[in-house]
Amino acid sequence: MAGADSQLQPRNGHGAIPPPELELVECDCCGLAEECTLEYIGRVRERFGGRWICGLCAEAVKDEAVRSEGGIDGEEALGRHMKFYEQFRSSSPPANPTEDLISAVKQLLRRTLDSPRKPGSACRPMMVRSKSCFSALSE
Repeated sequence: MAGADSQLQPRNGHGAIPPPELELVECDCCGLAEECTLEYIGRVRERFGGRWICGLCAEAVKDEAVRSEGGIDGEEALGRHMKFYEQFRSSSPPANPTEDLISAVKQLLRRTLDSPRKPGSACRPMMVRSKSCFSALSE
């Protein structure tokens, strides 16, 4: 077993490599707190102009940039996402949750149908009925 332990130790003579230093950071958009390495925090802040943005908000920002018709930059997409999130947080619970859900699904469908298609993606042909659903009556 002593041989197995020596394989785990680095051979530089200084002992085990210390674990990376973690820091608790809070998303500037949604407030989610995460423990991350200082290196990762630096990369995220560099990407988002000094702001710490969690992974979920970063994906939403990326989606916002892709969905926009005018080809907006990351800063504009981040601004739009932060505005959307603030509106969401400040809204009160719906008086009628069923109607609110129906309205949200309707809006989602409209946005999906109105969003630009990827270049080169072929539209699927509509299904065409070749025969009647009812069997033919023979005399």
